[in-house]
Amino acid sequence: MDILICDDESLAVQRLSKLVEQLGHKVVATASHGQEAIELTQIYSPDVILLDIQMPEMDGLTCAKRLRELGLMPAIVFCTAYDGYALNAFKSQADGYLLKPVLKQDLQLVLDQLTKLTQAQLSNIKQKENMEELNNQRTQIVAKTFRGVELIPVENIYYFLADQKYVTVRHKNGSVLIDETLKDLEQEFGDEFIRIHRNALVSVSFLSGLELVSSGQYQVRCHGLEEKLSVSRRHLPLLRERLQKI
Repeated sequence: MDILICDDESLAVQRLSKLVEQLGHKVVATASHGQEAIELTQIYSPDVILLDIQMPEMDGLTCAKRLRELGLMPAIVFCTAYDGYALNAFKSQADGYLLKPVLKQDLQLVLDQLTKLTQAQLSNIKQKENMEELNNQRTQIVAKTFRGVELIPVENIYYFLADQKYVTVRHKNGSVLIDETLKDLEQEFGDEFIRIHRNALVSVSFLSGLELVSSGQYQVRCHGLEEKLSVSRRHLPLLRERLQKI
C-alpha cells in the first residue's frame, strides 16, 4: 500500500517510515502538519495516512475532517502519545488508533486489516465483471472508500450527482464518491436512469413525482429519500414524459 506519514516530530516520522517499509509497504510522502497532509494527499492519493493528532497549524482531527469534506478517501490511522483522543478519533471515522511508541506488530495488525480483501471477494468481483462484459452493463458500482472496496448494487442507487471531477453515488446505505463521468454513466445506464439536470442522473425505479418550487422551477421526489434534486427546464419535458409511463 502507498502510505503518507504526517507527524511534526522528525524522529517519529523516521521510525514509522522504517516500520512501514519493513512491513512491505511504501511511504509516498511525509508531512509535518495537517494542511500539508491534505495537499500531499491530493498529489499522491495514498491508500493510508498515519496521522499524528497534536500538531501545529492544523491538528490531526481537523485534518481528518477536512479530508472527508473534500471527498478524499484514504484510510486514516491516528498515531498519538495520548489515549484520551480515542473517542474523538473514531467520531472522525478513523480506521485505526495506535499509541506511541508504535509497535511493529500493532502497525502490522492495523495495515493487514485495511488491506484485507479476501480471495473470495476478488473472485466474486472478477466473476461479476465477466458477466457485465457479456451484458455490456454493470450490475454493481465499485467504489474505493476509507472502509476499503465497496460494491454498490445499481438497483440500490437513487441518483448520480456530478461535482467537479467526482460523482456522488447516493444509495440506500449512504453515499460514496467514484472517479467516473456522468456522461459515461448515462451511456451505460440510460435505460435505468434519466438525466434531470446537467449534473444529475436519477433512477427511474425510484422516481415518485415532481414538485413545483417556484415559477417554472421543479424538484424531483424519490421513493424512500428525503432530499430532492433540482430539475432543469431543458430536461423537464422528457422527465414528465417518463413519469407518465411509470
